[in-house]
Amino acid sequence: MGVLDRRQAVEALLKERGDLLVVSGLGSPTWDVAATGDDERNFYLWGAMGGAAMVGLGLALAQPERPVAAITGDGEALMGLGSLATIGARAPRNLTVVVLDNLHFGETGMQRSHTGLGTDLSAVARACGFDWVAEIDDMAGLDELRQGMQRRDGCGFARIAIAVGEHDRVLPERDGARIKARFRRALGLAG
Repeated sequence: MGVLDRRQAVEALLKERGDLLVVSGLGSPTWDVAATGDDERNFYLWGAMGGAAMVGLGLALAQPERPVAAITGDGEALMGLGSLATIGARAPRNLTVVVLDNLHFGETGMQRSHTGLGTDLSAVARACGFDWVAEIDDMAGLDELRQGMQRRDGCGFARIAIAVGEHDRVLPERDGARIKARFRRALGLAG
C-alpha cells in the first residue's frame, strides 16, 4: 500500500471543489485546508478535538443540498469514535468524513496512534452503517473521492493513507466568532 503527502492530498481533494462545505479538524487538517487557499466555506475548528465529524453531521443535515466534507486526522477520529455510529445512523447523503491517517498522533509528539497499532477505522465505519467506505493511497483514488463528494453519493467515509512528515503551518483565522460569521454569510445566512 502506498502513502501520500498530506498537503498534496488535501490540495487534490479540494481542487475544483464546487459548492463543497469543509469542516477541518484540529491541527494539521486545518493547516492543510488553509494551505489550499482560505475560503469562507471552510469552517476551521480550533480546540475542538474530536468534533469535526459531528460538526460535519450537523452541517450536512442543515444543508442537505450542499456536499459537506469533514476532514480530520486519525487521532481526532479515534477520539470521536462514537460520532461514527451517530453519523451512520443518520446517514446524510451529502456528508463525507475524510480521515488523514499517518498512523501517529502528530500533534503530541508522533507516538503511534491506535491505527498504527491495528485499529481499522474503515471497518469501524462499515460497522456503523456508512453507505460507502474508501481506502485511498494514490492520486487516482483522491480524484474519485473528490468527484463522489460532489455527487452526494450517500454517507461516506474515506481513509487516506498519508506519509509521516511536517509541513509549514498555514494558520487561518483563529477567532471563532469571525469564522462562524463568515461561514454563515457564505451560506447566505445572517452573520
